[in-house]
Amino acid sequence: MQLDYAIVFVSDMSHSIQFYREILGLTLKYETSEWSEFITGGITLALHGGGISDPDSPIDRLKSAGQCRPGFSVSDLDEFHARMVDNGIVCVQLPKNVFGVWIAQYTDPDGLVISVSERAAAA
Repeated sequence: MQLDYAIVFVSDMSHSIQFYREILGLTLKYETSEWSEFITGGITLALHGGGISDPDSPIDRLKSAGQCRPGFSVSDLDEFHARMVDNGIVCVQLPKNVFGVWIAQYTDPDGLVISVSERAAAA
């Protein structure tokens, strides 16, 4: 397993892009009003706008500005998911295809949602 990305939830995408690009000096890779990414070496820093749509959802509870969600990758998500379920880990999003990525979400012991995706096969 390796850390692939971290999502930072933001209240103002333009202001946050300005901070990360102009103040911290990160290189902007991709930008939209809801999702932007910076090149940081081997790990992507993603900014996510939008906010909470369902306050009772464990996924949406952590979407308020200033929160972060780590994203990991594994070679076999189905195998990883089975191990998580066998260990009684809460799965808040079953493995599914999201924008071409096989991904699932789980909670850590404190309720932090972590995303786990399957690494793309090497070309």
